[in-house]
Amino acid sequence: MNYLIVVAHPDDEVLGAGATICKLIDAGEQVAVCTLVANAAARANRSQTLSDDEQEAFAVLGITKSYHADFPNIRMNTVPHIEVVQFIERCIEDFGADAIITHHPSDTNNDHVVTSYAAQAASRLFQRKENVPPLKLLLYMEVPSSTEWSFDSSANRFAPNYFVEIGKQGVETKLKALSAYKGVMRAYPHPRSNEAIEGLAVYRGVQAGCNYAEAFECVFRRV
Repeated sequence: MNYLIVVAHPDDEVLGAGATICKLIDAGEQVAVCTLVANAAARANRSQTLSDDEQEAFAVLGITKSYHADFPNIRMNTVPHIEVVQFIERCIEDFGADAIITHHPSDTNNDHVVTSYAAQAASRLFQRKENVPPLKLLLYMEVPSSTEWSFDSSANRFAPNYFVEIGKQGVETKLKALSAYKGVMRAYPHPRSNEAIEGLAVYRGVQAGCNYAEAFECVFRRV
């Protein structure tokens, strides 16, 4: 299958699904990353060499196909919804996506929320355009330091029901890819620390009956 990882910022793809991406590619699946805010370096403490960092992280995971938009960082809510949706739709068509992995819509980070809703809308492209096959899978991922900060008790918070066993090697590969992004990782007990990333993989593994896992929320799956 062709998996399109739709994210707001560079590094989100690794934080949310890095080990899964690597596992899919190793299994012969096709994976592309669609990044909507390519110039996220404007954020405090972010690298000024973000593009190089991203390519280094992609090399670690085995990613060779990517798409980039330049929507405004931490201001995606100022962009007309249709513009974001149409960009994702073009990526779906060009890549021939069968599956989308994207942010959870109750994330605290507003760019993540906008990305999630746009990806949801784009997933219906087959209903609006001929010769576009329907997606087979739509997953929400969790991004440490954002997804767990879901304060709105009226929202449906991240509820994992789809687990990918990644093993110790998967965790190590994910941490290696994250280390390529300068200024992203923090000291423990920050959620973006090495210890926290590994601890979350252990916890999700326990939930799934294995040693290490990445967790997702399955929105729909067509077989």
